[in-house]
Amino acid sequence: MPQNALYAQSGGVTAVINASAWGVIEAVRGHPAHFGRIYAARDGILGALREELIDLDHEDPLTLQALKHTPGGAFGSCRFDLGDPDTHPEQYERLVEVFRAHDIGYFFYNGGGGSMDTALKVAKMGDRMGYPITAVGVPKTIDNDLAITDSSPGFGSAAKFIATTVREASLDVESMHTSSTKVFILEVMGRHAGWLAAAAALAQEFDGQPPMLILFAETPFDEADFLDHLNRTIERHGYCVVVVSEGLKNPDGSLFSVAQSHDVYAYTQLGGAAPRLSELIREKTGHKLHWAVVDYIQRAARHIASKVDVDQAYACGRAAVEGVVAGEHSFMPIIRRDSTQPYRWSIGRTSLESVADIEQGMPREYITPDGYGITQEARDYLRPLIQGEEQPPFERGLPAYPRIRGELLPKRCPPFDVDHD
Repeated sequence: MPQNALYAQSGGVTAVINASAWGVIEAVRGHPAHFGRIYAARDGILGALREELIDLDHEDPLTLQALKHTPGGAFGSCRFDLGDPDTHPEQYERLVEVFRAHDIGYFFYNGGGGSMDTALKVAKMGDRMGYPITAVGVPKTIDNDLAITDSSPGFGSAAKFIATTVREASLDVESMHTSSTKVFILEVMGRHAGWLAAAAALAQEFDGQPPMLILFAETPFDEADFLDHLNRTIERHGYCVVVVSEGLKNPDGSLFSVAQSHDVYAYTQLGGAAPRLSELIREKTGHKLHWAVVDYIQRAARHIASKVDVDQAYACGRAAVEGVVAGEHSFMPIIRRDSTQPYRWSIGRTSLESVADIEQGMPREYITPDGYGITQEARDYLRPLIQGEEQPPFERGLPAYPRIRGELLPKRCPPFDVDHD
């Protein structure tokens, strides 16, 4: 008899992660000879450990279809990594217990590099624990730092939002700069990678408009050099837009700003780069300024999602299932760029080992020699990813985002204490 499938979401969500979810669900249901039922774990791998499994057969079919245009993580996400099998064998024993109790033979984990590591651990669990399980990763991250794949589902929509926000905000600053604000600072996400900050440069209609300095996570912050570039930009244009990655580093490699520390660096909450930078600029130059942090907004703005991004997220979800049907395992679907002009893409596969816990930053050749802008090569790479609009339906002036019921399967296993922060 076909075994059941379990889907789960992990890490920071995106505007299109639920499009991947629908791709998985739809594809699994399209292969009844290969799969039994499909469940969703509540709050990622934590839901699997706690035996909190959502019965998708009890969801409204129209609500599930609407996942393709719904932001956030419909089934709940988490920041939790499985421990090493040698030091945390109880976690793997628990997974086997839950999977066996619900006849789960397939596990689809939707997330970034850390999530691919969890998927890989689950894939290896079968041999170690004597319970066959096919584990597959489904790519997702607004940081665009997954290895091998040309781009990461979720990035294109966040990039489109940031470029749009910068273009609109810069017009505001330009209109008032002669008597008011000279500097506008926007802080964007990006722990190690400056891809999102780079996307802001797409707001420039032509060279130098709006005048902009970008502080990348990959480029150590040089205070004196930055202030010099800032003053010269204001002298020339009257104002300047500064876009800063939350992961900006000092020359010694330490973080420029940390919102909340954590003993695990990957879980250290970044933030505060914009207010700290504003204090520096105000103290050293006296320029009037404003700053903003887009934070969760950049990854939740489904109303302005990139159609390319939506299509790729959905395609990756379906490809994860189709690969399993074709006999593959322990892989992640990837996006291949077949051409840039015109932009064409297709879906391929790579092993989980090649992407697990690997972060890919911006190539140096994508950053201008002065360190504050992007090259034409970077523009050519980025621009296709933000193309097209696929708005959600609107009701009473607001986007309509239906919510799932989230009814859980009856538990068949004893309680399990998940030790996490």
